[in-house]
Amino acid sequence: MIDETKNPWKTLKSEVKYENPWIKITEHQTIDAAGGDGIYGVVHYKNIAIGIIPLDEEYNTWLVGQYRYPLQQYSWEICEGGGLHTKDVLDSAKRELLEELGIKATNWKSIMKMHLSNSVSDEEGIIYIAKDLSYFEPEPEDCEVLQIKKLPFSEVYEMVINGEITDSLTVAGILKTKLLIDKGEL
Repeated sequence: MIDETKNPWKTLKSEVKYENPWIKITEHQTIDAAGGDGIYGVVHYKNIAIGIIPLDEEYNTWLVGQYRYPLQQYSWEICEGGGLHTKDVLDSAKRELLEELGIKATNWKSIMKMHLSNSVSDEEGIIYIAKDLSYFEPEPEDCEVLQIKKLPFSEVYEMVINGEITDSLTVAGILKTKLLIDKGEL
């Protein structure tokens, strides 16, 4: 049986290859888990990824559409953003909801934490459901060109099931929300 608490990898040397305000890429010379010489590149994220699913009384929700440069394509997603590891994550989620959708909520529930691509990065994500909503003007960042859609939650769920939505935070958050709705917990 494998001891899950013991790290079988040995790091021989590490060198930062690239860094900007959002990420740091480090190359590690290693002895891998099987005992062979290896190389491992790790992307360290300086923010926690945050996703928010606002639900109104009729179980409508909102999607944010934007062009995602790394994919070179348009993407529909739940409200998302980043929060510094040194700040309260819920405060960052509240800021993102107001910034992107112009919504404030008085009822917040954390529904999941996840690692977004753990074979190459340490990026963590957290997803919230926001309820008891009030509406204001969105205040997107200067670099954001966003499109907003208000849809019944059931329609967004179908978009996920049909593969129209591929963003990982959105897919995971919508599927978990559907389970919570079906169990009568929302």
